[in-house]
Amino acid sequence: MNRLSRVRNGSALMLALSALWSAGVCAADDASAFDHVQQIQAGDLNIGYVDIGPRDGQPVILLHGWPYDIHSYAAVAPALAKQGFRVIVPYLRGYGTTRFLSANTPRNGQPSAMAADILHLMDALQIKRADVAGSRTADIMAALWPERVKSLVSVSGYLIGSQHIGAKPLPPQAELSSVLAC
Repeated sequence: MNRLSRVRNGSALMLALSALWSAGVCAADDASAFDHVQQIQAGDLNIGYVDIGPRDGQPVILLHGWPYDIHSYAAVAPALAKQGFRVIVPYLRGYGTTRFLSANTPRNGQPSAMAADILHLMDALQIKRADVAGSRTADIMAALWPERVKSLVSVSGYLIGSQHIGAKPLPPQAELSSVLAC
């Protein structure tokens, strides 16, 4: 069975998310889980994240998109934790309590940089593979590092022109010139 078939044929996460959606989960039973944001050094960042559920549960990483934050999963995360999943919901760079460790680190919002941040978070938390749910950042992780993504629940698709070129962020000067090209 190829990678795409495994993702499509369902994981426990996909089934759990489907069940929650079918049940009409739209308000958090226990939003207090999001009151305690932890911090961990991961790569160039000190990442703020919520980690709920049993530590030995299958890891699930829920990634917010723009313009949202971790609270977009306030209803889903506790429900998944109650089903035995270890649920990690990080603030992406530029959001919440996530900060760069050095003022000298170039700022970059490219998708591959943000996906690499989550790999660094997984390393810091000693997670080899996880189910991942989200949009662009989750899609990039699954495309560029499939060995780290057990399954993907994609909120929306994302086109990568070249996986080889997309694996490394451009230098800040190149990104700046493309932004100011108008």
